[in-house]
Amino acid sequence: LDLLALRKKVGIVFQQYNLFPHKTALQNVMMAPVLVLKEPKRKVEERARALIAKVRLQGKEDAYPGELSGGQQQRVAIARSLAMRPDIMLFDEVTAALDPETVKEVLLTIRELAAEGMTCILVTHEMGFAREVADHVYFTDRGVIVEHGPPDQFFTKATDPRTRQFLSQIL
Repeated sequence: LDLLALRKKVGIVFQQYNLFPHKTALQNVMMAPVLVLKEPKRKVEERARALIAKVRLQGKEDAYPGELSGGQQQRVAIARSLAMRPDIMLFDEVTAALDPETVKEVLLTIRELAAEGMTCILVTHEMGFAREVADHVYFTDRGVIVEHGPPDQFFTKATDPRTRQFLSQIL
C-alpha cells in the first residue's frame, strides 16, 4: 500500500478547521499544492481563487481565519482540501462545531460537490442531510457497523433495534 499515493487522492476535512491562523484564506488554500505538489504559485493561486469562489467566499481571500465565522472557516478548509484535486472527500463531523445558522452553507457546499460527482464520505449527525444526499447510509455504534443500506430503506425500514432506537430519538 503506497500511503503517499493514497493521501494524494483523498481530501479530509475535520470538525476543527485546522487552518493556519497566521495565513490568509488564500494562503491556506495554496499552501499544500505549492509545498507538496511543487506546483507553480501562479497556477495554484488561480485555482485557489476559483475554489474560494466555489465555496461562496469571494472577497474573503485576504481574510485571516480569526476574521471569519466558523462556517466560513470550514468552507476555506473544504477549498483547501479540494486544491489538492482529490478523487474522494472525507468529512468528519464538519458541522458539529458550527453555529446552527452557518451549518446550511457548509452542507450546501458538500451537496454541490456530490452533485458534481465527487465521492464524499461523511460522518455526520445531520440525518436530514444524509437522507437527502446519501447514496448509502451506515449507522455505527461504538465503532461497529450496526446497519446500512440505501437512505429510503435505512430511514423507513431499519431492522436493527439499536438503529430504530437512534432514529426514533432524532427523527
